[in-house]
Amino acid sequence: MTALAGKIVLITGAARRLGRAIALSLAAEGADIALHVHTSSGEDLAREIAALGRRAWVMRANLARPEEAARFSETVLAAVGRIDILVNNAAVVFPTPLPTLTASLWRTVLHTNLTAPFVLSLRLGRIMQRRGMGKILQLGDWSGVRPVAGYLPYCVSKNGLLMLTQVLAKTFAPQVQVNAVAPGPVLPPDSYTTVERQAVLARTPLRRLGQAADVVRAVRFLVTMGNFVSGSTYFVDGGCLVSEPEGTSTSL
Repeated sequence: MTALAGKIVLITGAARRLGRAIALSLAAEGADIALHVHTSSGEDLAREIAALGRRAWVMRANLARPEEAARFSETVLAAVGRIDILVNNAAVVFPTPLPTLTASLWRTVLHTNLTAPFVLSLRLGRIMQRRGMGKILQLGDWSGVRPVAGYLPYCVSKNGLLMLTQVLAKTFAPQVQVNAVAPGPVLPPDSYTTVERQAVLARTPLRRLGQAADVVRAVRFLVTMGNFVSGSTYFVDGGCLVSEPEGTSTSL
């Protein structure tokens, strides 16, 4: 029997990149997957999950709107009945130089990257706690502890996500385990030039860029075997945190 047989997992931002890889991995472990999308289509991914013999539901919401995030939790429960594992993966990242940073941009990043995980974790975590079991996994970023110039709201949101993880772990104990995985230089943007990629490599002790599989293995461990782990953040960063004092890239 696979490790997650009979479990239902909600993954936000599931259609692309790390979200997609996590969804396929957990489906291969036997889970049925609720796929949150916003602007992307999740239909192809749902068909891949169905080909693995698992159920998949595609549901759309704009998590930059806190009230929509709250409604979304109810929509998911009405559609699938319960959530055993919540993976808060959805995030936005783009340059926000201080001279042009606005309150509107700040709200967009903070609402998507921090408020939405808080809302979903609070609503679904309370239900998990009453049921006596559940797991919540946050996708952080190493720039939450090593800030990157020009990405102020993103770094603040990811730092807040790490503290949210710790506080929720205490709040929902002992029934629910809450942890985070914080990638480093993983899946850099397609817009990166060869020079930019080489610069990141030179600053990464393991001398390679991370792959989705590196992050997926950490996620899979925490949701399948991490029953005595809660309030922790696993950094999947190629050793960057023990290297230079300033962050060099985000994981998205």
